Amino acid sequence: MPSHTLTLPDRPPTPALVIVGAGPRGTGLIERIAANAPELYAGSGLDIHLVDPHPPGAGRIWRAAQSPLLWMNSHAEDVTMFTDETVHMAGPVRPGPTLHEWAGIDGRTFADRRLQGAYLGWVHEQAVAALPEGVRVHHHPRRALRVSGPREGRQQVWLEGRPRPLLADLVVLALGHLDAEPDDEQRELAAYARAHDLVHLPPDFTADSDLSLLAPGEPVLVRGFGLAFVDLMVLLTEGRGGRYEGDGYVPSGREPVLYVGSRRGVPYHSKIGYDWTGERPPLPRFLGPAEIDGLLTRAQGFDFRRDVWPLVEKELGFAHYHRLFTVHPERTGMAWADFEEKYAVASGQDIQALVASAVPDPADRLDLAALDRPLDGVRYGSYEEFQEGLRGYVERDLSRRHDPEHSPDLAVFLGLLSVYGQLIRLGDIGPWWHGFFSYLASGPPGPRLRQLLALSRAGVLKFVGADMTVAAEDGVFRASSATVPGAWVEARALVEARLPEPTVGRARDPLLRELDAAETPAGLLRVDPGDGRVFDRSGRPHPRLFALGPYTDARTPGAFTRPRIGGPAFRQNDATARAALDFLRSPRSRAAA
Repeated sequence: MPSHTLTLPDRPPTPALVIVGAGPRGTGLIERIAANAPELYAGSGLDIHLVDPHPPGAGRIWRAAQSPLLWMNSHAEDVTMFTDETVHMAGPVRPGPTLHEWAGIDGRTFADRRLQGAYLGWVHEQAVAALPEGVRVHHHPRRALRVSGPREGRQQVWLEGRPRPLLADLVVLALGHLDAEPDDEQRELAAYARAHDLVHLPPDFTADSDLSLLAPGEPVLVRGFGLAFVDLMVLLTEGRGGRYEGDGYVPSGREPVLYVGSRRGVPYHSKIGYDWTGERPPLPRFLGPAEIDGLLTRAQGFDFRRDVWPLVEKELGFAHYHRLFTVHPERTGMAWADFEEKYAVASGQDIQALVASAVPDPADRLDLAALDRPLDGVRYGSYEEFQEGLRGYVERDLSRRHDPEHSPDLAVFLGLLSVYGQLIRLGDIGPWWHGFFSYLASGPPGPRLRQLLALSRAGVLKFVGADMTVAAEDGVFRASSATVPGAWVEARALVEARLPEPTVGRARDPLLRELDAAETPAGLLRVDPGDGRVFDRSGRPHPRLFALGPYTDARTPGAFTRPRIGGPAFRQNDATARAALDFLRSPRSRAAA
């Protein structure tokens, strides 16, 4: 009898999604995939490949292998990875515990980063457990090197140390903050340091910098007064055996002497130390979806300072005065209804005149320019005078930010969050806004500024001033500032206390540099603000490649957020997850792409 061979039809390969980056952003995306899959992806298998050399959930920034002295920058009650009804998204709400509820700690605690990493790891586990049957997650503890493949076909994700690529129907880049190659100035400073046997530490993640190069007792110039500086301050003082006693600091003798300055010359504003009570300002009011739509449809485009910033100012002013007039009416000279009616139609100098007539005490008026540059035009006769003056500034800031009598400050914070959520839709608006937001809304915990004061009084920390310049000359680094005319400080070590700029062209990650992707003038990845699809160099959205995070022009304040403020990152995660599931659920839709 003739033999017969039974030929079975080819089964289509199991759909595959590769997520590069397993930190909080990648974890948030998996949580949204699990939440949306019952609606959008019933009945078929899916392989999710997580690519990251660091632990899933915590990622690099929140990993366990770092100093327990490093804190989070938020109260534990203000940290959540879970959605609520304030997040405007198409997918379902899946509530969950905040950090303080999960850890069983006081909500006002500033938890250390390792505890946050444990929370993120637990969230990752819960998200994976919530995935439907047939959806499998594979962690690859390696670096992704490049993504290749045609727009209309499966993508190839090449991993370090792996000879064959992962095949993916879709790829999502959730890389978080990245290392960067130095810019021209930093290369020149590094070359000068090598030639003169000096120490130069470029912009970096402070926890990863080699601080052993900074010798005890030696002066160190520090350029940057934000959160990277706070980490540096902690690791070079308590981290070297110093301790705080009451309001004082007892040195160990192993600390260098830090001379710190920056563009503003002052530290970021303290975290606000009281809770919100009463009615919230009804936001957005002057900068909402309609205003953003209007800016995006302008044929001639828009200019941030000319067209956007006046709307930001008016929105923040509205939040401030709504709180002042409704909660502290004794400090105003007009009924709120009358003020609001006039404020709504006023602009520029008319607003200033209205505020001057209705708010008697200048301390109750919102002056964003003065907040942004508090040392503009301020001069001191000596460094000694300036040390005392800046300590007074920090003490006043701490007092105000912990006094509910100044609760309009907290209303402005809420206004900043609302504004940020709207501005995401405009794409890349330049770095100034992000720095201003961080300076006002994302400053250090109050206890850190009290430590800064103690270090200043102990002589371990000294202030240089605003618009600090650093010259490499005469075999040393020399710093000066217009705040103290004619004075200068020299040292054999310079630390750039800030994160690298998130630009694609200088990213050390080869994956980003080799993408066929469009960049903004500032070097960010251009992505669709709706779902995060990456635009290629011809301006077309890539059907199989998405990106989320700080190196895109749709960056958000963070991958996690306070509860009940709308969480822009959560909204983005949901949109990307839904777009991915919609694409992956049907072989026909994948083929059509």
